[in-house]
Amino acid sequence: MLELLVALLALALAYFALLDGWYLVRVPCAVLRARLLQPRVRDLLAEQSYAGRVLPSDLDLLLHMNNARYLREADVARAAHLARCGVLEALRALGARAVLAASCARYRRSLRLFEPFEVRTRLLGWDDRAFYVEARFISLRDGFVCALLRSRQHVLGASPERVVQHLCKRRVEPPELPADLQHWIAYNEASSQLLRAESGLHDVLKDQ
Repeated sequence: MLELLVALLALALAYFALLDGWYLVRVPCAVLRARLLQPRVRDLLAEQSYAGRVLPSDLDLLLHMNNARYLREADVARAAHLARCGVLEALRALGARAVLAASCARYRRSLRLFEPFEVRTRLLGWDDRAFYVEARFISLRDGFVCALLRSRQHVLGASPERVVQHLCKRRVEPPELPADLQHWIAYNEASSQLLRAESGLHDVLKDQ
């Protein structure tokens, strides 16, 4: 029995030392909770909330939530969001998947130790290649928007239009994207062109 306990402890230590253990546990749990315990959200553009609290493991040397933790919490909330509105199920049915292609974050005020917050996630729209998702970190102490994150979820193996059509059983026109989001999309495209030019891919693509 003692040997078994030692082996299990060693396995647990190896799991958390070599892998991002809590993340690999939390995301599937968030998706399962969204699918099994929460009602389905039919409105693709509806905002959804995911509750959180700043834990000691979230802190940096300045004793507020580490900037990288916002990205992780937004990732967990986004997975739950896409599960509740059916996007994950539609992607699987179409043999497609969504990957994070770009993100930006604006930090407005620190979240402190044990401070409760909500991540309010919503789908802003889509184009021919990607979904655009927003996450707002709201302090539950006073309702202040402490951080704003936006992400571009590139769809591989299908298109966002096909995913939405699969969900709604009809063709749906994408909503007009906010002006500031359009500027960010244009920046990403300009950055991609510069990087392709630096690596010589621009000329290769031109020849093709």
